[in-house]
Amino acid sequence: MTQTIKKILPGDFAIWIFIYAELLVFGIFFISYAVTRSNNIELFNESQLLLDRTAGMANTVVLITSSWFVVNAVHAIKAGKEALCARWLSGAILLGGLFVMIKLFEFYSKSVEGITLSTNAFYMFYLSLTFFHFLHVILGMVILSVVLFNTRKGSYNGEEYTGVETAASYWHMVDLVWIVLFPLVYLLR
Repeated sequence: MTQTIKKILPGDFAIWIFIYAELLVFGIFFISYAVTRSNNIELFNESQLLLDRTAGMANTVVLITSSWFVVNAVHAIKAGKEALCARWLSGAILLGGLFVMIKLFEFYSKSVEGITLSTNAFYMFYLSLTFFHFLHVILGMVILSVVLFNTRKGSYNGEEYTGVETAASYWHMVDLVWIVLFPLVYLLR
């Protein structure tokens, strides 16, 4: 059974338990957001107009591109190209850092405007959801950095790349959550 699962799911099986748990938490957040929004449509629509959609879209492009970099890192390591894998991972980490910088700018802008968790229901969800996701991006960058370090150290190669796949699986989960979060919070009216 474990061997069958291993063939279906890339990376370490334990990361998939963690990913499913994280997706469950985000799913509960998203459902709570949708239910609360349905009872406060006007408030949510008005508040949503004050978000920086350009920053949100930029972060979407940044994360999708970083996931593409991670895919290339996995392909490179499987082909035994450790140096190329390291370069792709470095690029993904840099893009993760760009996401963090853009998001910090958004958080700072809202703070200067006097917007907090207690401003209204929309901002409570916006700040909670995006900050929770923000923390996942940082964790993903840490994981990718450890894998990058181990790749450069020679721990991964064309025969042993489970760690790279494990990190990639987590990073793709972070990207997937943003792909749902961005339109849900920034765009849907």
